[in-house]
Amino acid sequence: MKVQASINPATGRQIETFAEMTDAALDAALARAHDAFGSYRRTSFAERARWLNAAAATLDKDKDKWARTMTGEMGKTYKAAVAEAEKCALACRYFADNAERFLADERIATEATQSYLRHLPLGPVLAVMPWNFPFWQVVRFAAPALMAGNVALLKHASNVPACALALEEIFRRAGFPAGVFQTLLIGSDRVERVIADDRVMAVTLTGSDIAGSAVAARAGKHLKKTVMELGGSDPFIVLPSADLETAVRAAVTARTINNGQSCIAAKRFIVHTRIYADFERRMVDGLRRLAVGDPMDPRTDVGPLATPQILETVARQVDESVRAGAKVLTGGKRLDGPGNFYAVTALAQIPPEAPAYREEVFGPVALLFEVDDVGEAIELANASVYGLGSSVWTNDEAERWRCIDEIEAGTTAVNAMVASDPRLPFGGVKRSGYGRELARDGIREFVNVKTVSIVERAGGSGS
Repeated sequence: MKVQASINPATGRQIETFAEMTDAALDAALARAHDAFGSYRRTSFAERARWLNAAAATLDKDKDKWARTMTGEMGKTYKAAVAEAEKCALACRYFADNAERFLADERIATEATQSYLRHLPLGPVLAVMPWNFPFWQVVRFAAPALMAGNVALLKHASNVPACALALEEIFRRAGFPAGVFQTLLIGSDRVERVIADDRVMAVTLTGSDIAGSAVAARAGKHLKKTVMELGGSDPFIVLPSADLETAVRAAVTARTINNGQSCIAAKRFIVHTRIYADFERRMVDGLRRLAVGDPMDPRTDVGPLATPQILETVARQVDESVRAGAKVLTGGKRLDGPGNFYAVTALAQIPPEAPAYREEVFGPVALLFEVDDVGEAIELANASVYGLGSSVWTNDEAERWRCIDEIEAGTTAVNAMVASDPRLPFGGVKRSGYGRELARDGIREFVNVKTVSIVERAGGSGS
């Protein structure tokens, strides 16, 4: 029997193991989802909102429990895990309050007596979710999907099975009908089978561009709708008119949030030559002041990387980049002792052939670049296969609008770091994926936008 293990990344010790579902149990779960959809789609927005608000209350009430589960399995700091549970509750309440308005009929004037768009649910949606924000990534899909009348099947990352089961518990305790939200404890080798099943109507994935490409190909083979939120190598551009002190403070936070393991973490710091030396000095100083250690300790700023494999990848990327000519400003090595700890690092003078120049570095490693003007900054920002988020620091209006219009990304934040917000659509372009999550655009990804046209003839029953 295959198992999924919870392993504490701060110690390397196994916490617990969970048996994967048998093929028979998986088939039974798909049947429950199909049957549940038949009745759940007919529930009212008020009923769904009541259940979703109850889920928010459970997230808030037991946030210490959920935070300990997250920190124990993937190593984010406890204080960040508490904030994640709170953000999930916020998203639940947001969609409970706004879903009916987002999905209301839209009247369109035509020659017909009535013409309008109606937004109807699709059915069971498979969500393939990552470990780095083990609650938030799931809830930002589930809250709008459930409010739209769909049912959810969660295939979570195999290193966070306790989080996956906790999420199922939250929605069950909230009162959602049986089968409306189910966790599938399966490995990636059985995802294709679920996608191919006729009872599954759509797929969403958050993860690497490699995983997204594979899942999208499988879904495309079966003509099923997909939304992909994939990797990022987000630029953080700082120009001379910026408030440098505020920009540096945000840069340090933006690079090390979630132990540096976030798709929308700022990774490439592109700084104008007039202020580059000052920025580099301040940022390196800020990075060196961060405390790396036990994620349960409230004094810790940066915890361990989630798995030994991620630690190996980050170490390889840095080592190969240094051999290619990159300069280590601080850090640049694994930390001694148990756990998957890597020193907070900054690299500069990174040549194009270095892995750090081309690849997404999923750890606390800041990459610094010096440019001569805003045009060169935009060119370097776009010199990536990714296009998820971007942050621009300038008080020059012309520079601001040029960056907004020309940077290839799903988000541009001006004088702020990139963060997802339930009120705003979230997603990327290029190899960062397609489709949108959150806000009105997100809830409309998994609905049938049905065109309705009614003609009432004089003298007929409708006259």
